[in-house]
Amino acid sequence: MSIAFEVLQTEVLHLPPSDRAKLLDRLIASLDVDAEAEAAWDALAEKREQGLGARVAVSADVAIARLEARFPG
Repeated sequence: MSIAFEVLQTEVLHLPPSDRAKLLDRLIASLDVDAEAEAAWDALAEKREQGLGARVAVSADVAIARLEARFPG
């Protein structure tokens, strides 16, 4: 890594968390160069989220018991 990178990294890490989050969002957006592909991924994620439907939460003990019953050994 270059000295300029190290200095920039140090400065960024001293920013408040909210400013770092904003910067991160902008940096990620700058990497999203294929808008069509991003839109397709967003649509797929939305479709899968809708397909989940309503779920009932269970305790960790119940979840582990169900897994052990389904996958013995």
